[in-house]
Amino acid sequence: MVGLQHQFIERETGTIRDERLFGDKAVSMLYSVAREKAPVLFRALTGSRASSLLGFVCYDASLDMLFGKSVALKGIDFSECVEDENFYDSPRKIFQRQIRYWDCRPMAEDRHQVVSPADSRVLVGSLAEASTLFLKEKFFSFQELLGHDKTEWSRAFASGDFAVFRLTPDKYHYNHTPVAGDVVDFYQITGSYHSCNPTAVVRMVTPFSKNARFVTIVDTDVPNGTGVGLVAMIEVVALMIGDIVQTYCEEKYQSPRLPGKGTSMKKGVPKSLFRPGSSTDVLLFQKDRIRFSHDLIDNRNRSGIRSRFSLGFGKPLVETDLKVRSPIAQAVVPQP
Repeated sequence: MVGLQHQFIERETGTIRDERLFGDKAVSMLYSVAREKAPVLFRALTGSRASSLLGFVCYDASLDMLFGKSVALKGIDFSECVEDENFYDSPRKIFQRQIRYWDCRPMAEDRHQVVSPADSRVLVGSLAEASTLFLKEKFFSFQELLGHDKTEWSRAFASGDFAVFRLTPDKYHYNHTPVAGDVVDFYQITGSYHSCNPTAVVRMVTPFSKNARFVTIVDTDVPNGTGVGLVAMIEVVALMIGDIVQTYCEEKYQSPRLPGKGTSMKKGVPKSLFRPGSSTDVLLFQKDRIRFSHDLIDNRNRSGIRSRFSLGFGKPLVETDLKVRSPIAQAVVPQP
């Protein structure tokens, strides 16, 4: 798929954009030649040590030396940042930047609205065969994604809906809480460090449920909650992501802590930080509890746009680029 365009739709303007995929040639070689002809090497390169080393080489040691600071700075609006522009004197500081989200990422006051957990490109879908958004087993096995020993959650989210949020290296890398509610489970699953490049996703078929990840289960049917039932937020590591740091903050970036079981979470506040690189968030919803925003569905089904997901899975699958804390779904509130 190297050389093929990958396009997405910019939500704010409706413009079709071309994406320049970071390390595209290397990813394609890794997920074709190495995977097929050198499986031992492939497993080594998608392990945690190799991933951390690649992250260091690309983001700490060589980015400035090889390409200059301008590459890391490209497309970043420093007027959004908490620190002055002069503070960002290394690639790592740039990729781990904090923004004044309370000003530059406004959030509606609608309690029953689900918001995006990240500045990212999103695809929405359904696990229900009767749904027009049915994509079962395309991006992940949701039982495996949640953990094979977590049968309670597998049952809870059966035939539900999902959204996959792909962060690119230039994005703001904090993840925010998409809903308000009480954390009823929080756990980590070990795994590989596969790339989240669209080519790798198509060729691996289920990389998100094979990678290392954090899973947070939130009950939103509580006082002041979003009212969409149980929600699973899965933060997935990827190639060159050394770690996911849990940094739940109720007020701006102050007093970060682990969002463990029993935490009452606010909506739209920082929850975690991806180390430099690109990675993915997956949200799972229970059946018939949410309704996705119409534009995300319309964009997903657009034809004539060169998406590698569309090509790889044989149906229109076009991403929408959106901002953290922007609306993605609304609660389906039962009628009295």
